[in-house]
Amino acid sequence: MVQKSPARRGRPRAYDPDAALARAVDAFWDAGFAATSLDDLTLATGMNRPSLYGAFGDKQALYGKALDLYRVRTREAFANTLGGGQPLRIALRNVYDTAISIYLSGDGGPRGCFIIGTAVAQAVTDPDTRAALADALHEIDDAFAARIARAQRSGELSADADPAKLAKLASATLYSLTIHARAGEGRSALEAIADAAVDVICRPPKGGGRKKRS
Repeated sequence: MVQKSPARRGRPRAYDPDAALARAVDAFWDAGFAATSLDDLTLATGMNRPSLYGAFGDKQALYGKALDLYRVRTREAFANTLGGGQPLRIALRNVYDTAISIYLSGDGGPRGCFIIGTAVAQAVTDPDTRAALADALHEIDDAFAARIARAQRSGELSADADPAKLAKLASATLYSLTIHARAGEGRSALEAIADAAVDVICRPPKGGGRKKRS
């Protein structure tokens, strides 16, 4: 029988990496990449610089991980709002209502979308962020297109509707909402934008509308 060596006791981590990364997302989200300093990140995460570098790498690497985390959250949100059996009109409004609540949040004012608010500017000079931004936008287009195509198959939309083009409109509406939110427009104005887009996307098949009362 081999005697087991006593387990070594290492120093416990003084931080929760998942919680620290979530707080880094908030820091970048509030100020953008360029305006978020290492001091801001150490304050937000509760980690000193050596620990921050050891856990996440430099500021650029930390931002990349923050962007990845937000993309995971976005995928989960789309799966929850678009994946059910509700009609397309309701599914789209659920997406937009969820987005509006997020875009209007923030201690210092409406934050808008993390991706649009931070990655668009950073993509100008950083190829990795540019590639991640392109992938994120394509994922959003694809999620909308898949849901719209499903609605078309079920007869909610006409046979000649183009899911890919309608998905581009659905995505563009999200980006419009975040810009208007950042500009200080309130929920009612944002909901009016969402309603207009949903009305265009969800036009029923010809002859499928309600008959007018005489």
